[in-house]
Parts: sequence; C-alpha cells; structure tokens
Amino acid sequence: MNPEKAIKILNKILRKKKPKTFSSSWIFKNALPVYTFIRKSVRTENDDIDWDLVTSLLDKKFQERWVRFRIRKVKSYENQKEVDKILNKNREKLYTFFTLYFKDDREIRNRIIVALVRIAQKGNSLAYQKLTELLEFTIDSWIEKYYSLKKWKNYKSDLGVQIERCIRRYRYTGSFMGYLFMTLVYSGRGLRPIYNSSLDKPMFDGETSLIDFITEDQETRIYSVFEKN
Repeated sequence: MNPEKAIKILNKILRKKKPKTFSSSWIFKNALPVYTFIRKSVRTENDDIDWDLVTSLLDKKFQERWVRFRIRKVKSYENQKEVDKILNKNREKLYTFFTLYFKDDREIRNRIIVALVRIAQKGNSLAYQKLTELLEFTIDSWIEKYYSLKKWKNYKSDLGVQIERCIRRYRYTGSFMGYLFMTLVYSGRGLRPIYNSSLDKPMFDGETSLIDFITEDQETRIYSVFEKN
C-alpha cells in the first residue's frame, strides 16, 4: 500500500458509511489496513502520526467532519530539538512567512505552522515562542492592509494572547492562518479605538475628523471650530 491508495480506500469507505464525524479510532475500527499503514508510514518530523497530512488529502466534506482530539491540559516543557526538526526540514521555505512567491507557498506555510502548532499543543513552550516570532510580520502586514484589524495597531501587546489561544484551540486541518485572521477580526471588534490626538477623532459619518473643522483666523492667529457644509 502507498499513501495515494490508502487515501483512496479511506475516501471510499467514508463515502459509503457517511459518518457525521470521524476520528483515528473510527478509522481503526472501520479501515484497519489503512490505519495500520498510516500508523507505520505517515509520520511527522517528530515521529507522530501525521493526521493533518492524511485529512488534508481527503474529500473536503470529510475534512470538515474530522475530530482530532479533545482539549486536554498538558504539562509545559521545552524541547528545542522538536522545533529544529521542523525548521530544518523546511529551512528553504521559511520565506513564506514574509512573502509568497509561488502558487503553493501558502499551503507550504500552513503545513509548517500546523507542524509547530501540534508540538505546541503537546506543551512545548519553545514552539509557542517560535510561532509568535514567525507570525509577527504577517500580522503586522494584516493590520496595515485590512480595516477590520486596524484597532490592533494600538493593542499589539495583546496579540500574543490571541496567538496562544488560537494555537491551543486549533483542531481542524484547514488553514491556521485563516483561523487566526478571523479570530483577530472578531476579538478586535471589542477593542476601544485609541487616537494619537483628539483632532483625529472621527466626526459624524466617520469620513471626517475633528481636524477638518478647525480654522485659523489669519489676523488674530486664533483657532476655532466651524460648521462644515
């Protein structure tokens, strides 16, 4: 058996049985030969079963039904070798955290992130630190580019908490970046806007600021607020 054949068989069984959700134990029970192959041959850099790779190759409707595991409290530890194995394997692709050159760069970046996320979920605090470091540039570019994230410009010290929560809660094998982006959008709605100056405060319809209503008398050099037509 090879990976392509294993996925083909698993897709066929899923189409036939149509489970509302499924997990590794479901595969063990309903497709033992496939499970045995995956357990022996589909492994991560740190020798865990690579369920993220398996589920990413399934039909999309089944990807959404995948249940990885329940949220459990784990003991924190530090293991740089676990992090280095992932980074060294993908050293030539780390540029994807700063720019996307090729068609598959987005997918490659997501695979690197998810690999680090999984060992972070096991409790490796160094993986948390590396993820925060790698994601910083992308998040900064989002804040500058997307209006829905503008408020985060004045709350960057709180971004680490949001990243940590996303890492801890991430379960689905889909895009971690998409999950992180939407988390920042929704959580950002509750942030109070901070203006560098009171003159920057939006007025009325939000398209103008207080500074637009300030005028200076050329003789007295006195500033006053006028009503803008």
